Amino acid sequence: MVVRGPVEAGRVPGAVGERGDLQFESKGQGIGSMLKRAVTGEGLALMSVRGRGEAWFAHQAGNCFIIDIEHGDALTVNGRNVLCFDPTLSYEIKMVKGAGMTGGGLFNSVFTGTGKLAVVCDGHPIIIPVTAQAPVYVDTDAVVGWSAQLETGLHRSQSVGSMIRGGSGEAVQLMLRGEGFVIVRPSEVTETAAAH
Repeated sequence: MVVRGPVEAGRVPGAVGERGDLQFESKGQGIGSMLKRAVTGEGLALMSVRGRGEAWFAHQAGNCFIIDIEHGDALTVNGRNVLCFDPTLSYEIKMVKGAGMTGGGLFNSVFTGTGKLAVVCDGHPIIIPVTAQAPVYVDTDAVVGWSAQLETGLHRSQSVGSMIRGGSGEAVQLMLRGEGFVIVRPSEVTETAAAH
């Protein structure tokens, strides 16, 4: 991804090239944000880029796509998928509603404001529309983000007995219901598993 102007980079280091008069600096997030990051495991190590010029950002050859967030929109994104964003956007770490029962819960970064958000994922993202008539179920390891106004919960997709007998598929999926969309990557492999 290339940017021309001020930007907050969510992955440090993420700049793979630059030209012009740019200044890169780590950005503190305050004690409250630091503690929340430590407790939840979610959050962004931020780097600020200022000046006049161009910078190119990338992460592990991942596919980058841009989401335009407009006033009144809210998008929840897994922090590991955030590459960079306009400083006109703000984010807050929140627990995914309905997911508090699993291993300390699922936490994501909820972006609001007006600006561009660059997101990376393995492969080309799949955008699935969500409607009030039919909920969508997604693998918790494959989900990248979704419209923040969607109702969320966990859905057990198979019984314990079928898992013991060698059933296939995910035992627990994230359920999304309402009007909006969900973004998933075409891979269930987590970054830590792929690195080994």
